[in-house]
Amino acid sequence: MSEAEAFERILASLHEAALDPARWPGASALIDEALGTHGNTLACGGGESEEAFRVYYLWIYHRGQRRRDLERPWLGRHLPLDERLPRLRRLPYDRLFHVTDLYTQEELRTSEAYNALRTLAHAGNAIDVRLRGPDGSRILWEVNDPVDGEGWSSAQLDRVRLLMPHIRLTACVQQTLTGAHALGATLTELLDTTGVGIIQLDARGRIVAANDCARDVLRAGDGLVDRGGFLFARTPRDDARLQSLLACALPQFGTQGAGGSTTVRRLGGLAPLVLHVNPVGPQEAESRMWPVAALVLVVDPATGTRIDPAAAAAALDLTPMESRVAVMLARGMTVRQIVAATGRKESTIRSHVKHILAKHGFSRQAELVRLVLSLADAPEARR
Repeated sequence: MSEAEAFERILASLHEAALDPARWPGASALIDEALGTHGNTLACGGGESEEAFRVYYLWIYHRGQRRRDLERPWLGRHLPLDERLPRLRRLPYDRLFHVTDLYTQEELRTSEAYNALRTLAHAGNAIDVRLRGPDGSRILWEVNDPVDGEGWSSAQLDRVRLLMPHIRLTACVQQTLTGAHALGATLTELLDTTGVGIIQLDARGRIVAANDCARDVLRAGDGLVDRGGFLFARTPRDDARLQSLLACALPQFGTQGAGGSTTVRRLGGLAPLVLHVNPVGPQEAESRMWPVAALVLVVDPATGTRIDPAAAAAALDLTPMESRVAVMLARGMTVRQIVAATGRKESTIRSHVKHILAKHGFSRQAELVRLVLSLADAPEARR
């Protein structure tokens, strides 16, 4: 198998793992094989300060086998003692760092954490890569020691660099779907997702289907638009990036597509939309008649914790449409933007707002917005 064919196999496996973490062991094993390494680790965490930082997940795999025997002691004992982690969190993103450069010479001799890396995890000469995750989180990808024990060649390091953006996309899509409680969902089930916009494209880039969140964005025409059944960004600069990304994800001649991420600006000072494009292989489709070739995840940072309209309806005793309007107001949308997003008349939307305010005895929309946003801290308000 050529190096190009091996890389395409890894990409296809990563795209599967982005939608279903049960596929990660296979992707991890292919990476080890291509790089000639003992294993690799994928971890993600976040927090506003060093004291508040917490680990969301830590997966240690050696040749496709999960090493829970290493994960548990690492999280319980070694993590708080690891001298390199505070230094790693201050280092630039998207660069390679040798583990041995993150410890002092004294620590290389005395550090309990480094000794565990060296003797138990085959990572005493590992490569650490720090990547940006969604919502301010940080991704750590660690590639363990080369199997041949000869150190890192320039070719191996180039392969690591080549894989970095694809590892990032896999982690970002996983976290985005996790936040929407849609990780591992089928293509059909994804269309019922309420916490993130889902747009499904065929091999030509034509929109096959979209969930309610995505349709709201497309109808509003602020950032993304549907022109003749194809996806475009509103501004020429953003659209050039988007079309380039879609061309990579949906290549001609049956070659393996490559996913990626971009942002799309909006009017009115709203935060840009974040798009993650993930190719879909035939093994993800429920049948040969299902023509989905790529997913576009549309993330609105203004939604913050992405309150589920269905949960808001239950919590606030609202009808489905009232809840949808209330959540849109909480996102910062105006009545006119809601009209454009929903396709309803302005009088209808204003009537919904009036009924919602009356139900809760409010006189101003700001009071309603505060109430909806307060649901962000209630577990039952999130799916």
